[in-house]
Amino acid sequence: MPFTVADLLEQAQLRLELIAGQEAVHRTIDAAHVTELLRPGSWLQGGELLMTAGLQLSTDETQWRDFVRDVVDGGASALALGLGHGLPYQQAPTALVAAAEAEGIPLLLVPDETPFIAITKAVFAAHAAEERQVLERTLAVQRRLTVAAASGGGLDGLIGVWFQLTSLPAIITDPLGRAIATVGDETDRLMEAARGLIDEIAPHGLRGSSVTDIAGRALSVQPVGAGRVRGYALLVEADAREIRLMKSALTSLVTLELEQRYLAGDAERRARAMALDQVLAPSAGASAIRDMFDQLGIRTSSVVGLAIEPPAGRTEELAADLAYALPGGLVRTLGSGVEAIVIDGTDLPLLLRRFAAEQPAGIGDTVAPELAALSVQQARSLLPVSARLGRPATSREGSTSSLLLSIASPDVLTAFAENTLAPIDIADQTGELVSTLRAWLDTNGTWDATAERLGVHRHTVRNRISKIEKLLRRSLEPAATRHELWLALQARDTLAAPVSGARS
Repeated sequence: MPFTVADLLEQAQLRLELIAGQEAVHRTIDAAHVTELLRPGSWLQGGELLMTAGLQLSTDETQWRDFVRDVVDGGASALALGLGHGLPYQQAPTALVAAAEAEGIPLLLVPDETPFIAITKAVFAAHAAEERQVLERTLAVQRRLTVAAASGGGLDGLIGVWFQLTSLPAIITDPLGRAIATVGDETDRLMEAARGLIDEIAPHGLRGSSVTDIAGRALSVQPVGAGRVRGYALLVEADAREIRLMKSALTSLVTLELEQRYLAGDAERRARAMALDQVLAPSAGASAIRDMFDQLGIRTSSVVGLAIEPPAGRTEELAADLAYALPGGLVRTLGSGVEAIVIDGTDLPLLLRRFAAEQPAGIGDTVAPELAALSVQQARSLLPVSARLGRPATSREGSTSSLLLSIASPDVLTAFAENTLAPIDIADQTGELVSTLRAWLDTNGTWDATAERLGVHRHTVRNRISKIEKLLRRSLEPAATRHELWLALQARDTLAAPVSGARS
């Protein structure tokens, strides 16, 4: 418990007397300090018991009032005046008592037989006793948490004990921010508030942490893990110092639990890597693949192939991280790369941001499980495209036109589009010619379908296409001409589209 003015007054051996500021005796005393300055406020840090004999102070009412106000502005918790033989005052000046009452600060009288150092020692002894009590309570809590961890209760057992001791909700997540253990009745709201914080601190690894306010309560998000992030601890903060110390003990034990889970899964990861070898083998039949998925407990109607090219020396580490985080955990290393089968619906952009940021990555088509090898092959073939783009490449970027557009530099795309469409742009002040050309090409040159899409008469479409031919000085009948114009329009779309992470 904090040491207060009231606690100090209860120490009978000091024989202190309270003569003003009765309403504020609950104030905490953090330190005791002696001063004879007329303006000591700027030297205070707040929470002090300020003791003075008043050597520099006269009986002037204004001077006492200014002194007390300066002490209050400095954040002092209480003021004490020393009385006795050889000292300026044998009783408290009326002006001092009035000023203390007006400012609402406790005023204590220190008798002649009580030296200031005795008060200072009493304050420090009280704080030392409080520190010892906090340490004893913290050690007791740590023992209970350690017993919970050793009893095999896992994460649920750990945070269950935490909740019993603190009544504070807690959430432990995996590296992707998915809850794997929760306790308390506010976890849904806490998870919603923490998602943005996890995204924010994830790039900083174990060095990242953050705190946000939820309805007046502070929620901390702390990465946990030994060498790498294995998850996040979401804990509601509390002012009590022992709670903060207990939180350190909890996160250490959560780290140990997650690391044990990671190491315990090593054999299973190897087994699943071997299973993936069989799934992706050229000789694997559809029924055998479905049987393999059933044996592994993977229930899904569609999967996505994923390939990543990590930096040298990180292949095994990345494969283990992905196997730990991915539902089903079908991950293997192949040469210097990592390949995986991902259950459709997994947040691939998030997965890649967490584990493979700025690394070449290919994402294949969404396919039935028996066609997983095809999707993984597509993903592998997209690695050079991803390296060129500087972001994950998806299967739709593997088509001829999209591939050409994606690997060309913005300057080349701009020059191609401007050169091809310039005659139309100059004459097309309203944009109707370009929109008509786009619709006509999309409908494969069908007049009625283009007219219906644009909401105009088919003769209007014919007139506009005829005008485009005159501007270009070429017929739009040849397929090569149409494809060139379509490619120019696609180039503009590519330049206008924001670069984003690939999605499955």
